Amino acid sequence: MIRFFTLTAAAALLSTPALACAGFEVHHAYARASMPSSPTGGAFMVLVNTGETDCHVTGARSDVAQRTELHTHIQDENGVMRMREVEDGFHVPAGGEHELARGGDHVMFMGLNAPFEQDAILEVTFDFADGSEHRFEVPVDLHRMPAEGHDHGHGESHGDHGDHGEMSHDH
Repeated sequence: MIRFFTLTAAAALLSTPALACAGFEVHHAYARASMPSSPTGGAFMVLVNTGETDCHVTGARSDVAQRTELHTHIQDENGVMRMREVEDGFHVPAGGEHELARGGDHVMFMGLNAPFEQDAILEVTFDFADGSEHRFEVPVDLHRMPAEGHDHGHGESHGDHGDHGEMSHDH
């Protein structure tokens, strides 16, 4: 009976999908505050999935702010760009990527515990739909201006779409 249980348990472990999104990586990450004394900031990066299954990022956490959320910009009926939380999270297809860029999807830090200082390192954790997490570091670069286009090979992957200080923020 013990042998049967052991084989059954081993088979169950082998058939259970692996926690954590195998092949998930964060590339070209950086963070900026809207203004030097701003209570908010954003992080931008490229989410890369070299794995064979889709990844679903459902949330973000960090101790640098009172709230950390996945956000996007949408245009309202008056043509005003507004930030909104993306409650469903971000999908990163197998073998694909999802860009978090200024003026688009991003990680939003609200109620900063301290101002973002040049060259500081922020610790951020992404939560996945399967219950796993991915911790990574984001350097603060208050002077970085996004490059035009999407040149992923040279570390620049963000279009110039404005700053958090220029947008309305809704919840």
